[in-house]
Amino acid sequence: MFETRLLTGGWGPTLVVEDASLKVGAGETVAIIGRNGVGKSTLLELIVGRAQRRSGSITLDGKEIASLATHERARGGIGYVPQSREVFPSLTVSEHLEVASRPGDWTKQRVLEMFPRLGERLSSYGSQLSGGEQQMLAIARALLGNPRVLLMDEPFEGLAPLIVEYLVRSIREIVSVSSLALLLVEQRVDIALDLSDRCIVMDRGRCVFDGPSAQLEGDEERLATLMGLGE
Repeated sequence: MFETRLLTGGWGPTLVVEDASLKVGAGETVAIIGRNGVGKSTLLELIVGRAQRRSGSITLDGKEIASLATHERARGGIGYVPQSREVFPSLTVSEHLEVASRPGDWTKQRVLEMFPRLGERLSSYGSQLSGGEQQMLAIARALLGNPRVLLMDEPFEGLAPLIVEYLVRSIREIVSVSSLALLLVEQRVDIALDLSDRCIVMDRGRCVFDGPSAQLEGDEERLATLMGLGE
């Protein structure tokens, strides 16, 4: 359903990602892991159109979207939960959800059933939310765009263990009740492998492994080699 081929780019003159090719099918969860600074987040930014593409293609349902503006990619079916959450401090929770909403299966009522805490905070401003609440809002906002592919960049970063457990369960439910394709960047390798069907390992801007997550679970030596930690 979603594919990149030989995608290359970065920020200004700096090349960060080189020849990245990957596929994500409907209902599939694919994790991207690797050391800090190898290009994982930049790859997602290239897909959504915020980093600068040098070459390569990005297709959704066979349609080339690499030349589209960021908002056009969102309308076409790409959802994004950025690493920094990017919640608007001056908008209420309710306003966030109203602005993001597009026709589809995911409605305001449905996301509030998934994240009841947000229902208790509808009149609260983004700046008044805890880190966990902001992450719930960022996920809910992305879902209300009714995407075909959801990109999530380190959704558990800096959160308390109980919130992480809650969000892991929520993400499992999101994938299980829809045909949504999920592309997840996560620094916690154990969580990434547990959540995903397939895993992509990045090193020095390139995809060096793409295969079933089960192949890497418990194989610390192979993981270290793929991630360049044994050098």
